[in-house]
Amino acid sequence: MITHRSYAVDPWSVRETELSLDVLAQSESVFALSNGHVGWRGNLDEGEPHGLPGSYLNGVYELHPLPYAEAGYGYPESGQTVINVTNGKVLRLLVDDEPFDLRYGRLLSHERVLDLRRGVLERTCEWCSPAGTRVKVRSTRMISLTQRSIGAVAYEVEPVGCHVRIVVQSELVANEQLPESGGDPRAALALQSPLEPEENFASGHRLRLVHRTRRSGLRVAVAADHVVTGPQHITTASESHPDLARLTVASVLRSGQVLRVEKLVAHGWSGTRSLPAMSDQVDAALAAAALDGWEGLAQEQRACLDDFWARADVEVDGDEEIQQAVRFGLFHVLQAGARAEERAIPAKGLTGSGYDGHAFWDTEMFVLPVLTYTAPEAVAEALRWRQNTLPAARERAAQLGLRGAAFPWRTIDGREGSAYWPAGTAAFHVDADIAHALVRYVAATGDEEFARDTGLEVLVETARLWRSLGHHDHRGTFHIDGVTGPDEYSAIADDNVYTNLMARGNLLAAAEAVERYPEEAKRFGADDEESASWRDAAEAMNIPYNPELKVHEQSEGFTRYQRWDFARTRADQYPLLLHFPYFDLYRKQVVKQADLVLALYTCGHEFDEEQIARNFAYYEALTVRDSSLSACIQAVIAAQTGHLRLAYDYTAEAALMDLEDLEHNTRDGLHIASLAGTWLALVAGFGGARRSGTVLEFSPRLPERFSRLAFRLLFRGRRLAVEITQEQASYTLLSGAPMTVRHHGEEAELKPGAPVSRPVPSPPHLPPLEQPLHRRPQADRGRKR
Repeated sequence: MITHRSYAVDPWSVRETELSLDVLAQSESVFALSNGHVGWRGNLDEGEPHGLPGSYLNGVYELHPLPYAEAGYGYPESGQTVINVTNGKVLRLLVDDEPFDLRYGRLLSHERVLDLRRGVLERTCEWCSPAGTRVKVRSTRMISLTQRSIGAVAYEVEPVGCHVRIVVQSELVANEQLPESGGDPRAALALQSPLEPEENFASGHRLRLVHRTRRSGLRVAVAADHVVTGPQHITTASESHPDLARLTVASVLRSGQVLRVEKLVAHGWSGTRSLPAMSDQVDAALAAAALDGWEGLAQEQRACLDDFWARADVEVDGDEEIQQAVRFGLFHVLQAGARAEERAIPAKGLTGSGYDGHAFWDTEMFVLPVLTYTAPEAVAEALRWRQNTLPAARERAAQLGLRGAAFPWRTIDGREGSAYWPAGTAAFHVDADIAHALVRYVAATGDEEFARDTGLEVLVETARLWRSLGHHDHRGTFHIDGVTGPDEYSAIADDNVYTNLMARGNLLAAAEAVERYPEEAKRFGADDEESASWRDAAEAMNIPYNPELKVHEQSEGFTRYQRWDFARTRADQYPLLLHFPYFDLYRKQVVKQADLVLALYTCGHEFDEEQIARNFAYYEALTVRDSSLSACIQAVIAAQTGHLRLAYDYTAEAALMDLEDLEHNTRDGLHIASLAGTWLALVAGFGGARRSGTVLEFSPRLPERFSRLAFRLLFRGRRLAVEITQEQASYTLLSGAPMTVRHHGEEAELKPGAPVSRPVPSPPHLPPLEQPLHRRPQADRGRKR
């Protein structure tokens, strides 16, 4: 999409220079605004034309039945789907009785800019109506990062060279008609008219609608207030209906006069609060926002983002598109989690309805690592959401005949939402992913209160899951059989290496937590005897290895499977899941996404450098990257093993996943994990950043295309800046107590304001690695130079 003629490359914005209806749906995802609680897709202000209307509240969903051809014990009975809630961003315009519709008349100019520093979407256009009347329209839209429930729009109309009768209709609209799903299993199930009206209100400039979902029983309230300025003679009228509330503003404008409507929109939802309470809540939120007004909200937004970029910015010299993309990715990752506040971070954030709005393990393993080192307060909230869903996870484990907690593969409210158990229920690694995120957060922040009040309980319950799921054989070796690892083309396997290594870490972390907090552990019935059994299982964990090939097996026996016939697989048959049965995929050596290669990153201490290089080369030839989660991890390990050009190509693929719509489904929402993966590829890949206990380690090397890479991190109350060139790396402690870092294994002591520089070793000269036919990364295809 970024190579489309309508899009320009800029380091601090995404700019659309003309309106192109062929990429309208993708633009709506790219230009989406959110704060983790409220999300607005980047639809045009007037509501039409659109690709996919979208206004979302995190945690608001509707239930739908999950039909099965054959019933089975333990199958989830219902699914959850995010719904399009009441749309508060609509401002319709009539120009001398003609609707302002960009499909008619003549569109003389149209530009939209997503400003990554100010956190706003700006739009300017000039339009000539079919009758020959010309007007300029300017709008600025934001979702507040500081006032959780508030969205705002400033909308201006100005005639050009004539007197014009102008009418602006500011609306709240519920139960908008949605387009039909295209049949892609990754796309959301569109639920038509999920909201039942409970209250509609209009008085003066104030509007309010309250609805309740039909099946899930969630109450949604949205209210709006307005400030109208312009010529002396302006009329206003308000009205409300069950699914519509409207303020109509009318005036006659002379050339050069401007009619401005500032609209504040408050959102709220609850599964328990009464209708009057919800009405009062959104009215109160509007009152709070009105204290600052539009300008105050804009200033707060800029200040919030100034602080974020000061601790999180990444600079890339030598590739303007990756520079733009990494900031675009960081901005959307922040938007996805900033104010989620004990709610999930969905795979699409709040940018679209793809994947039904579900959260997966993506959150803990791709998104939370970025936020841990840039916005750690959001990580604590995301992990508290997991703790809050423990009752459902315990119930699920009991249903499966297991102890502890079995966290869901995909969910909105904490209950399992996957109807396909081999890729859902069997993917138990999600438990270890959550534990891994807990350990990472505590190590990076030193938050002992969180470790005791949240981390301990989750670690105990996930450790119990592993101990009951696995077993010791007659030799004492511990096995975890019949599970699905990250690779969804290899289901129901024994001793998946990623799962087993992550479970080992989970078991040891739980045992250490019980030892550290013995009194608190008693509340969960955990004691030294139980934690000793966790240690025994961890130490005896089976890690499959093929001594003939000298590689670790993705799972027991994987390397004896028949290899997938890549030579007979056409380029148009990817992704494979849409063209071949899972039965065939499951019994072949073909890898959808980084699995064992992901273990090389997350559990790198379990392998030596030679093993990492051999493993990476072996699985590189089998991995088809039919998942957006793969390229960034392959970039990290390619950089670690010295394949810098390959790492660069994978980095570009992850970075441009949505800006170039590489998987042809950006219309359904952004790939938040892949956007986060851009940061991983740059910081963990070319920066070589790793954590060993409470020490940061770096092994930087840059590809030829980069002349400089710089990034900033938060770590245990300190702000650290890292700057890497082809020749050297410099480490500067910007604030906080002195700290020690390691550079290619050598310790360096850092004090505030005193940079320490070390030489960067030359990269090795390595032969290129083999990829499956048609699946070599094509990141350079069509890119600007």
